[in-house]
Amino acid sequence: MDINVGLTTASAGWKTPLSMVLVQLFNTGMILLSKVSIGGGMFIFSLLAYRSFFGAVFILPFALLYERGKWRDMSWGAFGWIFFNAFIGYSVPLSLYYYGLRDTTASYAVIFLNIIPLVTFMISLVLRMETLRISTAAGSLKIVGVFLSVGGTMLISLYKGKTLHLWSPIFEYHKDKQLEVASNQLRGTIILVASSFAFACWYIIQSKVLKVYPHKYWSSMLTCLVGGFQTALVGIILRTDKSAWKLGWDLNLVTILYSGALATAARYSLNSWVVSKRGPAYPPMFSPLSVVFTVVLSSVFIGDHITIGSILGTTTVIVGLYIFLWAKSKEVWQT
Repeated sequence: MDINVGLTTASAGWKTPLSMVLVQLFNTGMILLSKVSIGGGMFIFSLLAYRSFFGAVFILPFALLYERGKWRDMSWGAFGWIFFNAFIGYSVPLSLYYYGLRDTTASYAVIFLNIIPLVTFMISLVLRMETLRISTAAGSLKIVGVFLSVGGTMLISLYKGKTLHLWSPIFEYHKDKQLEVASNQLRGTIILVASSFAFACWYIIQSKVLKVYPHKYWSSMLTCLVGGFQTALVGIILRTDKSAWKLGWDLNLVTILYSGALATAARYSLNSWVVSKRGPAYPPMFSPLSVVFTVVLSSVFIGDHITIGSILGTTTVIVGLYIFLWAKSKEVWQT
């Protein structure tokens, strides 16, 4: 009996970190595929709309399986919050993120997904939803983490240094676009900062959505569905030609299916399972892995340059983020 309990505990011990590593790989794949598709000319709002609709389709079976019949609890007030949730948490931040991704590189854009907890913390301070406890060790370390992460991001943006030619990229799709990317770096950075700000606002209002409609799978499915209609409407206003919305058997379709199945449904399910096993502070501890994966794989597959500045800046961001998350988890544990 003791042996069986030990085996079960050991199994859970390696399954949770493996699940989180997979989630970060799913994120990396989504960023790289999206970068290639957008760089190849895919209309951003068609990508957002199709990705959202497919995400809703892939999440629906989980809602039917784990929350059967809970759709009947939906009220007009709850639907209003879900509509707002889709706008703040999907349509605005992801459209900004994709435009920022188009103007920069995958290895640079992924940094801004990882600093969202820090932006959320700063917004919470401004709105007085959180107090700054500088007198405590955890409070001081959170400030150190914020400064390190912001400083690392600025280092990546402002200092390049020597380019390291470690290997030849597998695909050379955007080799001639390096100068264009460099010239759009400032605009892309501003758009990515705005995206992180919108994502941070979404995290703050998410708690309200779960209070008025606590069924996670139905809420996520409807958020994807509503977000798809929102981005489709904006896209149709911007571009009415059929070519912008046409799908073929190409990489764009792979990007959409991958984003819907793995980067939306599978990621959400794995995150929910790990939170139920280890608590909400556990998944964010693995988010810096996506930075490492993206820096390496974007260089291997699509030829993004690895420079001394990007290595130093990325390392600084990761160290700062880990310090912040550790201090945050310690503060939560103490309360």
